[in-house]
Amino acid sequence: MSSDIVIDVENVSKAYAIWTSPAARLHGPLLGRVGQLPFLPAGTRNLCKRLSRESFRNFYALKNISFQVRRGESFGIIGRNGSGKSTLLQIIAGTLMPTEGETRLGGKVAALLELGSGFNPEFTGRENVYMNATVLGLSRHQIDLKFDEIADFADIGEFIDQPVKTYSSGMLMRLAFAVTTRVDAEVVVIDEALAVGDMFFRQKCYQHLESLRAKGVSIVLVSHGMADVEQFCQRAVLLHHGELVFQGSGSEAVKRYYLVEQEEYAQSIAASTPLPRSPTARTVASDDEIEWPTPEAFLNLSRVSQVSNGCARCTGVAICDAEGRPCAAFQQGETATFYCEFELERDIDAPLAGVEIINDKGIIVHGRTTLEYGVPVPCGVSRGSRLRLKQDITLELALGEYTFTVGLGMLAQRDYEMADRFPHVELHSKIVRLCVVPKVGQFCIIFRRAGKPVQLLHHGLANLPGSAHLVAREGSRASAPIETAVVLETHDRAHV
Repeated sequence: MSSDIVIDVENVSKAYAIWTSPAARLHGPLLGRVGQLPFLPAGTRNLCKRLSRESFRNFYALKNISFQVRRGESFGIIGRNGSGKSTLLQIIAGTLMPTEGETRLGGKVAALLELGSGFNPEFTGRENVYMNATVLGLSRHQIDLKFDEIADFADIGEFIDQPVKTYSSGMLMRLAFAVTTRVDAEVVVIDEALAVGDMFFRQKCYQHLESLRAKGVSIVLVSHGMADVEQFCQRAVLLHHGELVFQGSGSEAVKRYYLVEQEEYAQSIAASTPLPRSPTARTVASDDEIEWPTPEAFLNLSRVSQVSNGCARCTGVAICDAEGRPCAAFQQGETATFYCEFELERDIDAPLAGVEIINDKGIIVHGRTTLEYGVPVPCGVSRGSRLRLKQDITLELALGEYTFTVGLGMLAQRDYEMADRFPHVELHSKIVRLCVVPKVGQFCIIFRRAGKPVQLLHHGLANLPGSAHLVAREGSRASAPIETAVVLETHDRAHV
């Protein structure tokens, strides 16, 4: 195995026996052993083997999984409940043996698989730190040197000397994470443990994991928090029914996860009886309603990956300046116009399309679709039609480099017409993602060449709408201002 590879999973499968009855659990293995006795007649041995095989069936939690994790890489494992994520982590951590295949490790692994695993509830936090760290390979002297650091990070105060059974789930996670990540290991494996922590501690944990990664430690993370995976994990694998269905960038893996998550819902919409088209609906916007760039303005899509459920595909993407010219460098505060075109391969109800902007740290700084704009859309669009989107975004963002993602989704027409009545979580679950092109293009934002009030419009990630007033008063007396108030205002143009 290469020195750059710390985890090599090759054709790993894990099967569990599902017995036909409680009695079969007893006589099945016995019949199998009897069938291997050499002194019995061949017919008897074959009968015993057949009965043993018929007493159970194999359930494969994992099927032929293969991937590699490089040194210093943050790697995600995602999938729906029951897809085999935790089973795979246990095999990587060495607490579970695969039925088939092999896992090779290029260093020591520290694993946080289940909340409180390895902790004795009757022992105090201090005693559990020493016991758990010893199991993970630290000597007594090493634990003495690291104990204050562990206690400070966990930040549970006097509870460190109280029995663990008195801890809340959040306190238990704090202590377990603090111990696991203080072991000098080449790989840190975490299974959903951060989900029970509060927001501030989760941020603290991710900052610490990032510092470990910078030192060359590989982080393997299982989480249902897709935003965390998209922003923290450089690469990820997507599991579905025990099979590896995608391996690639974290952001693309998340987009594909949403398609898998909504597969049954999308099929139910496709199978439902279509509603009559709205009297004001248009099949597709005509060319004279949207000024369309010249063919030379469009990006080359042959090298980008499209995430689609088969209902649509992206046929064109362009980014232009205010004059309609292709552009990849904008002054802060300038308006970029994004164009994208999708060809439908199935009939759909109410389409939604939009653009998402991501900074160089993987943070989504802006995302808005036609649903949030509240603009009219054509409903009941037939297969073979092409949907065209033009979206203007004022780039009042921090200076730097950005990538952007374009996507097309759909709502059932009845849901679209009542969109304002749904709570966000419920409405979000009803959106069917049809086609997403992750990080299809990039651009940068540079200093303004000139302009009032100053060259740099704002600090931080984005400019937010608001106003500012600065006045001067004489002494402590509440008198009228002696200077004219300076009023600074920004306008909600970027919708960030």
